[in-house]
Amino acid sequence: MSKNVETVLENLRRNNMAAHYVPTIAEVAPFVEGLLAEGASVAVGGSVTLKETGVLELLRSGKYTFYDRYADGLTAEQKKDIFFRSFDVDAYLSSANAVTEKGELYNVDGTGNRIAAIAYGPEKVIIVVGVNKIVVDIDEAIKRVKTCAAPPNAKRLGFETYCAHADHCMCVDGSMTDGCAADQRICCSYLISGFQRVKDRIVVILVGEECGY
Repeated sequence: MSKNVETVLENLRRNNMAAHYVPTIAEVAPFVEGLLAEGASVAVGGSVTLKETGVLELLRSGKYTFYDRYADGLTAEQKKDIFFRSFDVDAYLSSANAVTEKGELYNVDGTGNRIAAIAYGPEKVIIVVGVNKIVVDIDEAIKRVKTCAAPPNAKRLGFETYCAHADHCMCVDGSMTDGCAADQRICCSYLISGFQRVKDRIVVILVGEECGY
């Protein structure tokens, strides 16, 4: 475990978040399973990391009441209903767009449902994040989203945005909220999670391998 990983874990804990280090992707799902009671209600934010680490497969195992936003055949209204149900689950799982060395989580959403649930509602929030998302500070986190996170996510979703075609935001050196005016813009709402009033409500699992965007 590198020095900056130790620093991140220490500062997350200072910010009243539980913080754990899991060396490999293969160990993530078993670790998450140890945090969830059988029969617990669970939901997820949009996340490539949860798929890559096997967490989605775990949640679909039948051990939990899973409000699955990715289920086949969902209508727009059914997906919206899942988003609202997600505010009242026992555990909400997601990744983060960046985690700073100061122990802050940085997240950007197009719809806003994910950052809303991280901020308020679910009894517990479990964040799975690869070491590739560690940044020095919020300024670097902003740039990371504009260059490393938003472009591949927009491509994955088939969105017609500037970043999907150019592989970077049109305002890389602009402020946090500067960007395009596309109807499918992926960066609309922003959340910085610092010191938390409710100790250990947010649980961060830092993975010692790259995962997600």
